[in-house]
Amino acid sequence: MPRPYRADRLIVLASCTPILAALAVTTPASALPEPLSYPPAPRGSQVDDYHGIKVPDPYRWLEDIDSARTGAWVDAEGRLSREFLDAIPGRSAIAERLRNIWNFERWTPPIRRGENWFFTHNDGLQNQSVVFVMSDPAGAARVLLDPNTLSSDGTVSLREMAISADGRLLAYAISEAGSDWQMWHVRDVGTGNDLPDTLQWSKVSGASWRKDGSGFYYTAFDPPRAGMNLKSANQYEKLYFHRLGTPQSDDTLIYTRSDDPNWFVDGKVTDDGRYLVIQANLGTDERNTVLIQDLAVPHSALVAIIPELTATYDVIGNVGTQLIVRTDDSAPHYRIIGIDVAQAESRNWRAIVAQGPDTLDAATLVGGQLIVHRLKDAHSAVQRYTPAGQLLGDVDLPGIGTAAGFQGRTGDTQTFYSYSDFSTPPAIYRMDLADGKTSLWRSPQLKGFIPDQYQTRQVFYTSKDGTRIPLFITARKGTALDGKNPTILYGYGGFNQSITPSFSPAIAAWLQMGGVYAAANLRGGGEYGRAWHEAGMKTHKQNVFDDFIAAAEYLSNTHWTNPQRLAIRGRSNGGLLIGAVEEQRPDIAAAAIAQVGVMDMLRFREFTVGKAWESDYGSVDNPEEFRALYAYSPYHNVRAGVNYPATLIMTGDHDDRVFPAHSFKFAAAMQHADPHGRPILLRVESRAGHGQGMPTAKIIDEVVDTYAFVLKAFGIAN
Repeated sequence: MPRPYRADRLIVLASCTPILAALAVTTPASALPEPLSYPPAPRGSQVDDYHGIKVPDPYRWLEDIDSARTGAWVDAEGRLSREFLDAIPGRSAIAERLRNIWNFERWTPPIRRGENWFFTHNDGLQNQSVVFVMSDPAGAARVLLDPNTLSSDGTVSLREMAISADGRLLAYAISEAGSDWQMWHVRDVGTGNDLPDTLQWSKVSGASWRKDGSGFYYTAFDPPRAGMNLKSANQYEKLYFHRLGTPQSDDTLIYTRSDDPNWFVDGKVTDDGRYLVIQANLGTDERNTVLIQDLAVPHSALVAIIPELTATYDVIGNVGTQLIVRTDDSAPHYRIIGIDVAQAESRNWRAIVAQGPDTLDAATLVGGQLIVHRLKDAHSAVQRYTPAGQLLGDVDLPGIGTAAGFQGRTGDTQTFYSYSDFSTPPAIYRMDLADGKTSLWRSPQLKGFIPDQYQTRQVFYTSKDGTRIPLFITARKGTALDGKNPTILYGYGGFNQSITPSFSPAIAAWLQMGGVYAAANLRGGGEYGRAWHEAGMKTHKQNVFDDFIAAAEYLSNTHWTNPQRLAIRGRSNGGLLIGAVEEQRPDIAAAAIAQVGVMDMLRFREFTVGKAWESDYGSVDNPEEFRALYAYSPYHNVRAGVNYPATLIMTGDHDDRVFPAHSFKFAAAMQHADPHGRPILLRVESRAGHGQGMPTAKIIDEVVDTYAFVLKAFGIAN
């Protein structure tokens, strides 16, 4: 746990007055700004026909994000937003609090390769974390790769890295300006120098070395047309092998699917170097196929172990010819099975770890043990097993939080992991694999925040259809339930992604200011396995919005807050959530923060990786799914004359995952429908993408704008 120095403790105590609580008593929440004059956005005549239903799309022209017309409109929106946001009082105090809290050391759990150990470290306010290498976890480390030296503004980031089995070579992928496109390089760990190898057009892809270090596997797409890097659809992903010292044009194509352009592939070499394991998904469908190639046999063919999309099959590793696999086949909460590569039929599968009441979220094979991570009502529970499935014991965790890491190789005798929760920054622990005992390796020294002053409660509330939904509520201890607390409610609800407790300096600053932070575990996520996910997919997506609305109502009904002091926030699929909820229930909150959201549910498939999302959202080609999409699509359900919450719509100019035009079109429609109501602003971050790799300085600026906007909407900015 954090152990602040005495001098720091005096500074902390002097600076942690909960200013929001004081303002809530003295400032009326009903104060509204003067109506804004929005930049003109001409409405076009575009109308599309979906199954006989005519659907207007008046802002189709904003999809041409590189046109002078769109650029002029975005620039005007940016000037308006900056003028509004910069005029909000109290911004400098928020920024000072954020920088003070953000300025703490953080690490990732070390992993061993050969004789070397690798981890990343950030000294506090560095824009990007730095890769370090050491010969002993108890010894000194040296810098291996510092992404902060790769650009003057911190917008070149390290996105992926893969270390050779002997620890002598580092393959690393960098991206610029927040784009998902990656450029692979190779660094000699001993000298710190880069080899000539460079690989382009990889996207959200890892890499995996052959055991002999001769090269590595990675995935890439065909190069997009000139000028279409941020817009064109990404199709027919290919798995390649790159041999060191050769040009990318000579890389060997290992695997791709030609039957559908939306297959995504991934290849990893097993720890012993024996097998290349290929997993393939159709879009974002959690179900996957599995193929292997025996690398011990020259020119061996690929063999299908799981040939059809029937369930999730996550290959954890192998013991000899047996693959260790996490699957939801016949186990909606997941189980672990053994599949012999020579007898892969399901009748020959061997049970290793049975399904239990809690979702088996992940597992690693390290030091001859299976480290199994479960979600117990959306927080971590970790156990150790033998590869045969014998329980060795539980891993003791400090509380209701999230543990991550537990990586390693077969011969390792120790592994490292992190633990954090909503008020506790991630500490790194070492676990001795011989007896399971843990010890602290690194712990942050916070300067601007005292975790013990705050408490997270997990409560359960009832959604519209009677489903029981978990909700985390974090606040200062002793917070009065008087219905006046400034509160932010966060949600996601999609793509099998689970929302678990984790520390954020941004959340910590909100708590320190006297705010309440709530996070709802909506259907569509992975907290309770396959059924939970499917209950928020396709024609069932409305469940997600109902769950979120019920969370907001719970917070008001139990007197944590009231609608005039509640802000709702989400990003990406969560941005869609915010857009849909504020349209369905505009009375539920005073402010809505929609970040990099999917707002046009009839055209999301037209851009970048959007087609892949049909597995979760559904397709407009299917009449029933179209009707569901059309019923909640934020862009298409904006209504004139509705008093919407104050709305801050945020995106990045280099977002090549959720195309920025989603936010452009939604902002134009909202401003047209509600031109004299609460502010509706569009904030476009320059040289930024979907959020990954954003430098610390830009993140802090974004949070300052968000909190200032929320306080203004509450009528308590001061």
